[in-house]
Amino acid sequence: MRRVWKSLTVRYTNAKHPQRIYSCKTYNAFGKNHCTQHRIDYDTLYSHVLRKIRECARAALMDGEAVADRLTNTCEAEQREQREAMERSLTRDEERIEVLDKMVMRLYEDMIAGRISEQNFNTMLEKTQTEQTELKAKVSEGRKRLSDEVQLANDAKQWVEAIQEYANITELDAATLNRLIKEIVVHERIDEDKTRHISIEIHFNLKPIPEVEQVTA
Repeated sequence: MRRVWKSLTVRYTNAKHPQRIYSCKTYNAFGKNHCTQHRIDYDTLYSHVLRKIRECARAALMDGEAVADRLTNTCEAEQREQREAMERSLTRDEERIEVLDKMVMRLYEDMIAGRISEQNFNTMLEKTQTEQTELKAKVSEGRKRLSDEVQLANDAKQWVEAIQEYANITELDAATLNRLIKEIVVHERIDEDKTRHISIEIHFNLKPIPEVEQVTA
């Protein structure tokens, strides 16, 4: 199964009784040589999203703390190895920055003492400072990412609080979707017998793990 990053658009089928569907914008414009259709019925997607919102809301109402803890623990387990590798890389970069700071001081001392020319000093200083700037930007971004991961628990709790009020929702509107959902991703796999397997990912705002469901068409 491959991830599809193309946008979907709403259109009607050419059947005797036209149905409203979502289909790939690229496929509609350029045909199957450029992308698959990864079509899904509008009503199917609508009902799926509505049902998932209600399911998540009711689970959160039953035991919101447990739901938040499961989300946080799952994400932390998946990201622990990546986080540890990032920590090691950042530590090496920070140590290198310290070395470069000392190099700048030695360069200055060597120039004052006449051991290197001012031209060589300026050339070496520029090279050293360029590396310093790049490393500091890399470390800053890395530390920010690690800090964002620490927010997983807070995000999970906020999501549980936000979703609870939708336990009995009966219809969707733009305000609800914009508040709750960041994106919906549709995957498609077609068997040799032309059976279409659709996977729907609902990425909720604040919720670090998407809701996924398989649909056979």
